[in-house]
Amino acid sequence: MGIVMVGLVAVGAPEVRDAIIDDDVDAMLTNPGEYQLSEAGEVVTRAFFPSVDIVDVDGRTLNSSDLIGKPMVVNLWFAACPPCRREMPDFAAVNEQFGDDVVFVGINPVDSSAAMTDFASQMGVTYDLYRDPLAELTDALGTVGFPYTVFVNAQGQILGDAGVLTADELTAAIGTNFGLVESADT
Repeated sequence: MGIVMVGLVAVGAPEVRDAIIDDDVDAMLTNPGEYQLSEAGEVVTRAFFPSVDIVDVDGRTLNSSDLIGKPMVVNLWFAACPPCRREMPDFAAVNEQFGDDVVFVGINPVDSSAAMTDFASQMGVTYDLYRDPLAELTDALGTVGFPYTVFVNAQGQILGDAGVLTADELTAAIGTNFGLVESADT
């Protein structure tokens, strides 16, 4: 068992070592998403949106990676969370401002579909909602508190994350992460 583990470690390690040492190599992308190199030659992890099963409001299972394709704001929340309750109307308003340029997605690891949709409706949310009943997405994102928001580009790379956000902070984060400003016609 120990020999096999050492063998596995030795397989990937030379690629990382060689990429850091070789000045002619800007980045090793044999395993895209696992690591890249900064200009200083340091290994920099680039996180991608996890691929796990989630459940839509009608009880159908889909893979979270199916959501990738446009810039996306993914907000993890649940109804009994006071900070989630405070920020959700702001998320609903900013979603309306950005229209089709940014996809907003709500992920709820706690509530039933009925409780989730009732609460979101009270808060003015019209964007897609999904349940994470086994907390697979919640865990894969490393969520330590709620609400938790990640900003994902059209290729699935996580560009940033945040805790509680006001409408102004969310708008600024969308600008920073996606280079978008709110639509002037809203």
